[in-house]
Amino acid sequence: MTLLVCPLSKVESAAALYRPSHMVSLLSPSSPPESWPTPDGEHLRLAFHDIAAPRDGLVPPGGEQVAELLAFAARWDATRPLLVHCWAGVSRSTAAAFIIACQRAPGRSEAEIAGALRIAAPYATPNPLLVALADETLGRGGRMIEAVAAIGRGAETFEGALFEL
Repeated sequence: MTLLVCPLSKVESAAALYRPSHMVSLLSPSSPPESWPTPDGEHLRLAFHDIAAPRDGLVPPGGEQVAELLAFAARWDATRPLLVHCWAGVSRSTAAAFIIACQRAPGRSEAEIAGALRIAAPYATPNPLLVALADETLGRGGRMIEAVAAIGRGAETFEGALFEL
């Protein structure tokens, strides 16, 4: 299973290099249509702001988006990579990758997956609201939330890099 994560600026090169069969795009609702990639293969577009709690005027991630993400990932046969990206490759995309990894390995420790995420991307700061919604949906009893809290905020960065989880 190859699960790739990157910022929007690296999507074209990552897609050319790895030829993913599936792509998840997590951008803001105000992102212009031309900023959304148009990859070959299956593509899920989720539009919400990168916020940790609801705020007036902004669209938080919700249970419906988590359900769409999980259903999309469940259809991925893993013969070719799945690429997840957001604007910077730091918060929404790392949360989505963590969620997919937890879904794909229900017997694996959430702390172990979060630790692997931290090693692969020292700057990763998974969106806690997205993780909390997925934790509830997957029935993980708060362990996903605890695992992400345990790795803490990632190193400061303007933009992440392409990495594999």
